[in-house]
Amino acid sequence: MTTPGLIELATDEAEAFARRFDLAALEPAFLDDPFPYYHALRRFAPVKRLPDGSVFLSRYADVAVCYRDPTMRSDKKAEFGPKFGTGTPLYKHHTTSLVFNDPPLHTRVRKLLAAAFTPRALAAMQPRIEAVVDGLIERHADTRRMDLVEDFAFRLPVEVICDMLGVPAGDRAPFRRYSLAILGALEPVAGPERQAAGNAAVAEFSAYLDALIQERARRPADDTDILGTLIHGAVDPSASSGQAGERLSHDELVQNCIFLLNAGHETTTNLIGNTVDALLRFPDELARVKANPGLLKSCIEEGLRFESSNQLGNRRLSADLEIGGETLAAGTYIHIGIGAANRDPAQFPDPDRFDAGREPNRHFAFGSGVHMCLGAVLARLEGTIAIGRLVGALDGLARDGACERGGRARFRGFNRYPIAWTARRKST
Repeated sequence: MTTPGLIELATDEAEAFARRFDLAALEPAFLDDPFPYYHALRRFAPVKRLPDGSVFLSRYADVAVCYRDPTMRSDKKAEFGPKFGTGTPLYKHHTTSLVFNDPPLHTRVRKLLAAAFTPRALAAMQPRIEAVVDGLIERHADTRRMDLVEDFAFRLPVEVICDMLGVPAGDRAPFRRYSLAILGALEPVAGPERQAAGNAAVAEFSAYLDALIQERARRPADDTDILGTLIHGAVDPSASSGQAGERLSHDELVQNCIFLLNAGHETTTNLIGNTVDALLRFPDELARVKANPGLLKSCIEEGLRFESSNQLGNRRLSADLEIGGETLAAGTYIHIGIGAANRDPAQFPDPDRFDAGREPNRHFAFGSGVHMCLGAVLARLEGTIAIGRLVGALDGLARDGACERGGRARFRGFNRYPIAWTARRKST
C-alpha cells in the first residue's frame, strides 16, 4: 500500500529495490530521480545493511542521531586510504580539508576559516553579489536565453569565492573543471578515469595556490583580505602568555582553499539550478514568489530541502549505538541519506510537493551540529539574490530544451539547463 501524496514505486517494485539496493552498484533510474527509491528504502529497509557491511539511513529521525551523537566520527583516513591510495593528491586533499576531520584539527581549521563568513564579511559582499548577478543577466538580455548552470549558477559562486581569496579574474576559468573532478571522486564508486581526473585536478589546483599563497604571504594581514587572514591568522593567540596562536600549515592552507572553492561552487550552483528547476516544474509556486518577494527566504529553504545539493554524508561509529531500533557495532560505516531524510513524510507533510512557503522547514541540506556547513549563510545569501533577481526580472521564464543531470549520487545538480524568457523588467 502506497502513501497518499508521495511519488512512489509500486509495492512489489519498491520491496524488490530495497532488497537489492547497493551504493556500489547504483542503477541509472536511481541517479536520475532517487526520491521514489528513498521512499522504498524507508518503507522496507530504513536501516539498510549493504553488502560491504556499511549501513544506509533514510529516515529523518535516524539521520538526526548521526548529527548529534558524539560517537559519530567524520575522519575518513581509513576509507580514503584504500579508495585513493595514501600517496595520492586526492587522499592528501580529502584528509586535510575541514569536512573530513574531527576535533582538534577540525576545530582549529574551522576557527580560522570562519573569518571569511562573519556577518561583517558577508554584509560587505552583498553589493558585489548583486552586481555579479545583474551583470550575468544583462549579458544575456538581448538574446533572452542562457544556460542556467554554465552562464549563471556556476559563475556567481566562483566569482564570489575567488574575490574572497584574491584570485585574479583571468585565472578563474579552470575552477569548475577542478571542482567537478575533485568532488566526482567522492562518488560511492569512482573508477580509474574519475580518480585520474581528480588527482590531476588536485595537483594542478595545489600548484596554482602554492604560487598565489607565496605571493600573498609577503604582505601583512588585512582584515578585508580573506586569504591574508588565513595565512597570517592564528587560533587562540594568548597575549597574556606571550605565546603565538597556532596557524594553518602550508598544506592545510592550500587544501582548505581548494575546499572553500569546491564547496562554495558545488553548493550554490546546485541550489540555484535545483530551485529554479523546481519553480518551473511547479508554476503555481513560481507565480507565488513573483507576486510576493517576501517568500524568497522560505523558497530558498524549500529548494534546499526539496533537492539538496549534497545528498549523502558519512560517519563511522566509535562505539556501539542503537539507531532505528537496531544496534550498530562500533566501527560501522554509515551513509547518511540527507536527500532521503529531507523527503521523509514523518517530518515534512506532502514532501514531494515544492512549497515555497513551507514552515517549519528543518531540513538537513547543510548538515547539523559541529559539522554544519561553514558557508551556509553565504550560500543562502547568494541563492536569495540570484533567484530573487532572476524571478523578479525575467517574465515568461521557461526551460528552453533538454537539460542534463550531473549523474552523481552524492551531489545532485545539473550539468546544463537551458532557459529562455519573453521579456526583462528594468529595475527601478
